[in-house]
Amino acid sequence: MNQLKQAAATAILEKINALTDSADLSASDIMGMFEYPPDPKMGDLAFPCFKLAKTLRQAPPKIAAALADGLAAPGISRVDVAGGYLNMFTDKAGMAESTVNAILAKKERFGASDEGVGKTVVLDYSSPNVAKPFHIGHLGTTVIGHSLKRLHAFCGYDCVGINHLGDWGTQFGKMIVAYKRWGDRAEVEARECDALVDLYVKFHEEAEKDPSLNDEARAVFTAMEHGEPEYMELWKWIIDISLREYEKTYRQLGITFDSYAGESFYTDKMPAVVDELKASNIMVIDDGASIVDLSEYNMPPCLILKRDGSTLYPARDIAAALYRKKHYSFDKCIYVTSSGQSLHFAQWFKVLEIMGYTWAKDQLIHVPYGTVSIDGGKLSTRSGNVVLLRDLFNQAIEKVAAIMEEKNPNLEGKEAIAESVGVSAIIFYYLSSGRIRDINFLMEDALSFEGNTGPYAQYTYARACSITAKAEGAGMCDLHAPVSLSGCDLTEEENALVKTLALFPDKVAQALHEYEPSVITRYILDVCADFNRFYHDVQILSCEDEALRTFRVKLTLAVKYVLGTAFDLICIGKNEKI
Repeated sequence: MNQLKQAAATAILEKINALTDSADLSASDIMGMFEYPPDPKMGDLAFPCFKLAKTLRQAPPKIAAALADGLAAPGISRVDVAGGYLNMFTDKAGMAESTVNAILAKKERFGASDEGVGKTVVLDYSSPNVAKPFHIGHLGTTVIGHSLKRLHAFCGYDCVGINHLGDWGTQFGKMIVAYKRWGDRAEVEARECDALVDLYVKFHEEAEKDPSLNDEARAVFTAMEHGEPEYMELWKWIIDISLREYEKTYRQLGITFDSYAGESFYTDKMPAVVDELKASNIMVIDDGASIVDLSEYNMPPCLILKRDGSTLYPARDIAAALYRKKHYSFDKCIYVTSSGQSLHFAQWFKVLEIMGYTWAKDQLIHVPYGTVSIDGGKLSTRSGNVVLLRDLFNQAIEKVAAIMEEKNPNLEGKEAIAESVGVSAIIFYYLSSGRIRDINFLMEDALSFEGNTGPYAQYTYARACSITAKAEGAGMCDLHAPVSLSGCDLTEEENALVKTLALFPDKVAQALHEYEPSVITRYILDVCADFNRFYHDVQILSCEDEALRTFRVKLTLAVKYVLGTAFDLICIGKNEKI
């Protein structure tokens, strides 16, 4: 479809230039105006003329009629005028040939672009608070962030994934107080993060009865900031335990990071930020605290220092951004966090801009996502109202394993496949909705294996793999030779599937520019729906017409490549047999 749009855009631009010498438009501008008709009967591609009305000083219907007159482009068989729209119909056989051949030639790279070549993007995501196990609330930043990393890499960017660990702050004072009062080293070593969470919860329960514990925790953290050896040794031990726990989850998700530099990494870099703010007179004292007044920008003040002179999150984030800009020379730095932090990011982004770092305005990007609740209840580690990811994954894996044991008991490597499909089911469920929407996490929906789910998509992929493997094993055709449809009439199901496959480059670009992995998830479901209709209604391996059989096998191979690439982009596993 992208090649078709390019050809149509070139033809339309030539017509526009013939009508006026002041359009100042490029073929890429024209390509950005195309739409897809909601009803296939209206055409395969639509070009609205409304944006040209001012330039050409004519009504859109008149512009559409003028552009349609004699318009010809490779792959376009007919052009209709409907009000202010040009509705274009494709040469179905030609489009099928070009689409399938493009996919077979590019394989896993079909849909990729080079828009990011020579550019660096830093992505800050996952970033759990140390000493707490992964729960469902961590899933959003982790899978959205890694999907965005894969999308950017797919489009040519040099990507740096940073896990900005929450490894500093008063919570460590609380943890150390709790450990010294009620902890046991052997138990913590044995139960790891579970034991640490129990201590954290106990601290808050006891602090409700004895508020002086909070003062004790603050004093311990102050001592940590001054390098007190006993506390620093405990701090490092807690971090090591936490990272061992996190790596198990990251392994299941197939996620790796380029840096684990967390909050503690920037403690020695914050004084320079504070000095710079003081020297430029941007920071002022307000009721004992140091702030940057942002009232001019309709935002509350940004707090930099507490009354006691200790730094707050904005100072750390500013220091981190300055370090990353210097160290990585990024073109974009993306932060994937809850929408509840939107104001925080808007504030310190603006502070950097006021400090004279003009790149902050366009290169710092906050990608927010909605909150997760469990059966309507707010998640809270303090109260223990969480669903741990490992428990959720285990439930999904067990359910997949039971289904596989029933349907395919002799399948080789069942354990690994069950883990891949089960974990992917949870990821797919989470990424099925737009990222900004709040999710009320319902276990029975997440683990459903019917309807528009991850397992349904994976079974569809495995079906495509099975068909192509049988065709190759039987020597039916050279799978990777170019396809030819001379004299072949395609069915409605084939045309619909080709059209959907051709949209993949557009969907990749949309997901990238909107920072929205769910575009890919929904697209996967579209491909699965069209392929399964094709599979059920059209003979593939049993087709007697050799040319049609060859095309259908290669169309199935194209589905395998596109689905496999789309799976990679949203971090779900590929299994050729289930």
